[in-house]
Amino acid sequence: MAKKERKHDDLDTETTFVDMNVEGFRWYDPNRKKNGGKTNRNKVSRREYWQMVRAAFVAYLPVFLIVFAVFGIVACIAWLWVG
Repeated sequence: MAKKERKHDDLDTETTFVDMNVEGFRWYDPNRKKNGGKTNRNKVSRREYWQMVRAAFVAYLPVFLIVFAVFGIVACIAWLWVG
């Protein structure tokens, strides 16, 4: 007997049972309750978006450099130990 195909039109993805605006979550918005659940989001221009991306790369650059330096040190120690 063949299974019936599920229709995904029946799925309700908009229903919420609990308000997920909880202090401590990264998406917490203290102004949300004041505005009746609506958030004011400003549109970001393309130039501002790429400036934010570059700033993120600059912020993560020290972490990446430290990881690569530690990897290099471990590789050198392993080369000395084996060789």
